[in-house]
Amino acid sequence: MQIDLSGKQALVTGATGGIGLAIATGLAQAGAQVTIVGRSADKVDNAVTAIHQAANRSDCRGIVADAGTAQGCHTVIEQLPAVDILINNLGIYGGCEFFDIDDDAWEEMLQVNVMSGVRLARHYAKGMRDKGWGRIQFISSESALNIPSEMVHYGVSKAAVQGVARGLAKVLAGTGVTVNTVLPGPTRTEGAQQMIAEMAAERGVTAEEMEALFLQENRPSTLLKRFASPEEVANLSVYAASKQASATTGAALRVEGGIVESIA
Repeated sequence: MQIDLSGKQALVTGATGGIGLAIATGLAQAGAQVTIVGRSADKVDNAVTAIHQAANRSDCRGIVADAGTAQGCHTVIEQLPAVDILINNLGIYGGCEFFDIDDDAWEEMLQVNVMSGVRLARHYAKGMRDKGWGRIQFISSESALNIPSEMVHYGVSKAAVQGVARGLAKVLAGTGVTVNTVLPGPTRTEGAQQMIAEMAAERGVTAEEMEALFLQENRPSTLLKRFASPEEVANLSVYAASKQASATTGAALRVEGGIVESIA
């Protein structure tokens, strides 16, 4: 199968590192003209350079904006009025005991993880619908199905994302625009590696040993038995953005290593 996204304009939020950068790189390698969004000019510039080098092209661009806010989404839309592929990857997470999660923390989690994608999809989906082709993805998490007790607000936000995606897929039924969620599991991003390193230091083990311990203690149902790479997650996202994925919509696409105990 040859995925060719030549002539397609793609937008990826939260794409200066981790899964977002891997998705943006994969889309560029498949031929799409990619625009990434990040809050730091330096990080955006570095990510654009990395994509150019990996994809052997020079047409990737970056937008400096906080897409987790209404004003930031307005900035993105103003600079890039229309796209063919929208990847709502922006997200935050963090462990906190339920009784200590105050209203501000809930609000921030929902604004960044849910409303950022809602605002961008609300705008870009109309143009896709009018053209008769488009791809919208919300990057969710296996935590949407297995709500973690140590970060309930994060799991709830990801469950909400899947509800939005399923509902929007119904709104766009029959238009040629597909809407899906992608559910990664533990992934070896920069943030995850830092977290594992800190936990390893606390427990006096190596990072490799801590990664295995983390899975045993927190995700014992994993079938993959390791963290995924960002590129492995990106591969599924790139396929879902392709012309070949035209019959896949309204779906929760799992790339979580078999953690979820369900055959559905």
